Amino acid sequence: AAAGYPFPPTPYGGSYQPSQGSDDDWDDDWDDSSTVADEPGALSSSYPDYETGAGVAPGRYRLSTRSELSLGSRGGGAHPAGHPHPPGGGGAKSSATVSRNLNRFSTFVKSGGEAFVLGEALGFVKDGDKLCVVLGPRGPEWQENPYPFQCSIEDPTKQTKFKGMKSYIAYKLVPSHTGQQVHRRYKHFDWLYGRLAEKFPVISVPHLPEKQATGRFEEDFISKRRKGLAWWMDHMCSHPVLAQCDAFQHFLTCPSTDEKAWKQGKRKAEKDEMVGANFFLTISVPTGPGANLDLQEVESQVDGFKAFTKKMDESALQLNHTANEFARKQVTGFKKEYQKVGHSFKCLSQAFELDQQAFSAGLNQAIAFTAEAYDAIGDLFADQPRQDLDPVMDLLALYQGHLANFPDIIHVQKGALTKVKESKRHVEEGKMELQKAEGIQERCNIISFATLAEINHFHKIRVRDFKSQMQHFLQQQILFFQKVTQKLEEALHKYDSV
Repeated sequence: AAAGYPFPPTPYGGSYQPSQGSDDDWDDDWDDSSTVADEPGALSSSYPDYETGAGVAPGRYRLSTRSELSLGSRGGGAHPAGHPHPPGGGGAKSSATVSRNLNRFSTFVKSGGEAFVLGEALGFVKDGDKLCVVLGPRGPEWQENPYPFQCSIEDPTKQTKFKGMKSYIAYKLVPSHTGQQVHRRYKHFDWLYGRLAEKFPVISVPHLPEKQATGRFEEDFISKRRKGLAWWMDHMCSHPVLAQCDAFQHFLTCPSTDEKAWKQGKRKAEKDEMVGANFFLTISVPTGPGANLDLQEVESQVDGFKAFTKKMDESALQLNHTANEFARKQVTGFKKEYQKVGHSFKCLSQAFELDQQAFSAGLNQAIAFTAEAYDAIGDLFADQPRQDLDPVMDLLALYQGHLANFPDIIHVQKGALTKVKESKRHVEEGKMELQKAEGIQERCNIISFATLAEINHFHKIRVRDFKSQMQHFLQQQILFFQKVTQKLEEALHKYDSV
C-alpha cells in the first residue's frame, strides 16, 4: 500500500496510489570514481565567503570545559577539576564525582552530551564554527541567518554511467544566493543527511524521503520524491544553523563537474572535529542580567513540549490515515458511483430516443448531457486528491521525521538536567566543591538554551507550514466544488430550450 509514496510505511505510510517503487541507490557506495552527477558543461560556484569582520583573519580560540582551579585544595596546590586531590592533600570534597551513565548506548552518551556536561570536552573553536543562541520575544532562539536564501529542486532527469550499465536520477538544484545550478543524486542527499544528523545532536535535521525497493524510474515515484526533497530543502534553508553549515553549503555550491573539489569538501566534512562533545563547545549563549535559566522552568517547558509532540504525532497519524482513506475513496469509490449515476441517465436518454418524437429530442439531448456531466464529475473526484490531499500528506510525512527526532534531543537535555541535580545533591552533602557543580550547571545551561532554541524554531516553521498548507488545501477544495457546480449548471441550462 505504501508503494509510490517515498515515505516510511509506518506510521504514515499507506497510500492509495498503486505503484511499484525502487531505488537506484542501495548498492551505490561512496566510491572515488563517481561522487557527483555526470553533467554536461562546466559550472562554477560564486558563493561569497561571508566572514564577519572582512579582512580580519578568523581567530582560533582554545576552549576548555575544565575548571582551571579546584577551590577545595589546601596549601595553594591547584588541580584540574574532575581529578581528585592526592592523598593527604585535604580537600575531601574534591573526591566526589558525578556518576557516569552506565548505558553507553544512550543518546545522552553517544551525542557527547554527558562528556560535555562532565567537563571532558576539549577542542579548538574557530569563529566560523560558532553557533549563537539569542534571547528573542519567545525566549531562546537561534540567531537568524544574515544572508537568507532558498533553493529549488527541479527537472529530475535520468542519467547513466559505466557506458549505460548504471542508471540514476539527478535533480537540478538552484540556490538563490548563487544562482548557479548543480546536479545531485539521492545518494548525495543521503550522505549530507548522515553528516548533519551526526554533527547536530540537539537540532532536528529533517528526514529524507525514504528509499524504495522497486520502480525507481516510474514517473509517479520520481515526482513524489522530488516533492519530498523540495520540502526537505525548504526546512534546511529555513534553519538558521543548518543553512549556514559548511557541509550543506558545499553540497549546494560545489560544481557538479569538479570531482576534486567535491571530494575535498566531502572529506573535510567527514573529518570535522566539532562533533560529539566538541559540538557543544561551539554553542554561544546569552550572558548578563536576565540570561540565567531557571532549571525547573526549563524542565517544565521541555516536559510540555514532549507532551505536545506526542499529541501532535497521534493526531497527525490520524489525519494521515483519514486523508489517505478519503483519497482512496475519491479515486475509486466516488468516481465509480458518479459514473454509475451518469450511466443510468445515459440509459434513460437512450430509452427516450426510441419514441422518435421530434419535440422530445431536446429533452433526450439534455439528459444525455447530464449523463456526461456526472461522468466528468467522477473524473474530477479521482483527480482531486493530487491537488489537495496529497500535499497535506507530504507535509505530515516531513513532520513525522521531525517528531521522531525530538525524543533523542529531549533525552540529551534531560540527561544534562539529571547531572545538575546529582551535583547539587553532592554539594549539599559536602562531597563536591561548589565551583565544580556550578561548572556542570553552566554547561547544562548551554544544552538547555540550544534545546529551547530548537523547540522555538520548530513551532515557528510549524505555524508557517500548516498555515500555508491549510490555505492551499481549502483553496483547492473551493476550486474543485466550483468545477463540479459549473458542470451541473451547464447540464441545467440544457433544459431551458426543451
